[in-house]
Amino acid sequence: QVQLVESGGGLVQAGDSLRLSCTASRGTFSSYAMGWFRQAPGKEREFVSGISWRGGTTRYADSVKGRFTISRDNAKNTVYLQMNSLKPEDTAVYYCASRRATTTSDSANEYAYWGQGTRVTVSS
Repeated sequence: QVQLVESGGGLVQAGDSLRLSCTASRGTFSSYAMGWFRQAPGKEREFVSGISWRGGTTRYADSVKGRFTISRDNAKNTVYLQMNSLKPEDTAVYYCASRRATTTSDSANEYAYWGQGTRVTVSS
């Protein structure tokens, strides 16, 4: 079973950048597609970004396209989310998730393993 631990969240101002990391232990990280989701207060969890098992395919929610970049380092069992030009509406708890498949998906139901989340707060 894959265990995921996120880090890198914090309180920043609008326009700032943050890089989230998610490190996997156990399981076969390099064989799985990974995703980032977020949940803002009072809202449902939403897809942010996904990356295929080798990193060749990525996808993004329209709301973050051009500002966020997902990447992975399979040698380190880690996936990253570089977030630039942050906006107050990016405020949420960010979760990484692992999918038991090589291709990405924007559906939370298709991810088997989840981290506990890291909070990102963007002040205006």
